[in-house]
Amino acid sequence: MIHSRPKAASAASPAVRAVAAGRRRRARRRVMVTASLGAAILVVFALSLMVGRTFYAPADVIAVLLGDTVPGASFTIGELRLPRAVLGVLAGFSFGIAGVTFQTMLRNPLASPDIIGITSGAGAAAVFGIVVLSASQATVSLLALAGAVLTAIAIYLLSNKGGFAGTRLILIGIGVAAMLDAGVTYLLSNAAAWDLQAAMRWLTGSLNAASWQTVLPLAVACALLVPVLLSQSRGLGVLRLGDDSAAGLGVRVTGTRVAAILAAVALLAFATAATGPIAFVAFMAGPIAARIVGPGGSLLVPSGFVGALLVLVADLVGQFAFDARYPVGVITGVLGAPYLIYLLIRTNRSGGSL
Repeated sequence: MIHSRPKAASAASPAVRAVAAGRRRRARRRVMVTASLGAAILVVFALSLMVGRTFYAPADVIAVLLGDTVPGASFTIGELRLPRAVLGVLAGFSFGIAGVTFQTMLRNPLASPDIIGITSGAGAAAVFGIVVLSASQATVSLLALAGAVLTAIAIYLLSNKGGFAGTRLILIGIGVAAMLDAGVTYLLSNAAAWDLQAAMRWLTGSLNAASWQTVLPLAVACALLVPVLLSQSRGLGVLRLGDDSAAGLGVRVTGTRVAAILAAVALLAFATAATGPIAFVAFMAGPIAARIVGPGGSLLVPSGFVGALLVLVADLVGQFAFDARYPVGVITGVLGAPYLIYLLIRTNRSGGSL
């Protein structure tokens, strides 16, 4: 008995060291990947300021950012390209972090806000404002915000009968999205030509209406709501194990879930109100981040960075890669639809369910 304890300790030491080394490797990979994503965002952001009908050298861009007056560049960069790029970063980050919050909380990659109907609620409210009320852009944004929040509340209440279940929420969300999309189709079929064009531009998802007035509300929302989500990151990670296990590990399950849902929905609603529902960014950002970051740790910040990078790159591609200019939502939709089909096929082959 006296000699067995040192032997057990010495035998356990290699295993302990291996676990610690694995954690250090994962932490280094996470830091390197996150830093690389941040650097890529900075590069594409800089390209967004330089590239256009007129190319401006990096020196001109830096001078404008520092407040110097550069003929031609000061207006083009400061009032057109810079708000557009900033809006792309903020909206992409918001979609990415909100999407992975739902996917993590519900333990399902299909549990994205644009799959379960939240963005459909924003779209239906915005189209109603454009077609029926002939509302201004500011009013349309407020209606989209209210529509997203009310839809999320309705889905949560409908799916919370007899206890919370992620699969039930996803299925109810898909059904609600189908009903809302049908309502949007009806409104568009009876819309005047001018209203129809305005509604379709909004539904596509675009950065064309970017201005500092559009950027400011979303920037304030990010400053207030992103810290709330980050404060819930540990609890969200533990919720992957199930409600009972999370409660046993000391996580306030209901409080964590409600705080995460409210913050994610509000962030998504502000982003959708600013840009329209940019398709599939919230859906793709989390799985992409999970693949490149690896297991362990929170995916909130990496997913936000992936979302921002997706929007910036898609916007550049839509503007300059083709003869015609396409909104950013068209490009992300082309990327996201095949991924959704692949995910459904993989889930079906593995015998899984929604």
